[in-house]
Amino acid sequence: MNMEDTYALLDSYHIVYEPYEHDAAYTIEDLDEMNIPHKEWIVKNLFLRDDKKRNYYLVTIPGYKTIDLKKLSEKIPSRKLSFANEDSLFELLALKKGHVTPFGILNNTQKNVIVVFDKVLQGQKIGIHPMENTATVFLDFENVVKLIEEYGNPVVMCDID
Repeated sequence: MNMEDTYALLDSYHIVYEPYEHDAAYTIEDLDEMNIPHKEWIVKNLFLRDDKKRNYYLVTIPGYKTIDLKKLSEKIPSRKLSFANEDSLFELLALKKGHVTPFGILNNTQKNVIVVFDKVLQGQKIGIHPMENTATVFLDFENVVKLIEEYGNPVVMCDID
């Protein structure tokens, strides 16, 4: 699935979204330097794994937050967490580093990646990459959750501090 496929999927579900094209942005800091609207809606996405490499997690938090992996592992619950490598990211989500997005779960044909969202996102609009880091799509958080749940991957909501 690529950016055009993502837009087509959103259209097929009649999901209202606002796309914004920009230079490649690999980090939240890159986006901060650009003149992008709704910066406060942009989220941070992390691809994590447990220490046995048995469980993988796609974690989405507000862009302004930092994350304590030890605390998160207790809340999910999971074994000790760390960042997954680029090979696993591509193998499981067909994404490259700097392109991580909740939409990537739609490439997870094995449905073996657990999606974790910070509860604070509920009822909010969020900004995420549409599979490529040269654009940001702004849409209701609940619509993203609905797509992922319909796809079949597990979704966990938790307070991430």
